[in-house]
Amino acid sequence: MKKAYSSWIEMQHRIASLNAQWRGGGIEHPFRVRMGINTGFCNVGNFGSNDRMDYTIIGAEANLAARLQSVAEPGQIVISYETYALVRDTVVARALPPITMKGIGREVIPYLVSGVLDATGKDVRVFSEHMTGLDFYFNAGMIDSTKAPHIREILQGALKALDDG
Repeated sequence: MKKAYSSWIEMQHRIASLNAQWRGGGIEHPFRVRMGINTGFCNVGNFGSNDRMDYTIIGAEANLAARLQSVAEPGQIVISYETYALVRDTVVARALPPITMKGIGREVIPYLVSGVLDATGKDVRVFSEHMTGLDFYFNAGMIDSTKAPHIREILQGALKALDDG
């Protein structure tokens, strides 16, 4: 399951990187993705008739994932308890208030993913913010310690420029 969770997180990180590139190319509004993830059994394949055929997924578990996606804000990942139970040793997530969803006969407790844990169980701090005049992505776990002084200088210079207005 570790590979699967890293795929969702990596998708969000890659989207942040693409947004920075696109803003540099003149695209003002970022592309934001919200994800809803559930774990369970579904049917996947070609469904329909000879007149109209679609390759799709059907089932209650897919419906729940779609409903969780609608709860997420742009840039967020919301997972079901079933998914959280499988990845709780690799992600940082907090339970949101229980919700009821049309077509689902029980209360669902969604979990908002806010980060990942490294192999030692330590929270990997990732900061990401993108708006006009700011494209910031910082993953402390990926920084070579020899580069830390240079990064501090850059950040301190940016803070000074912000304070000077």
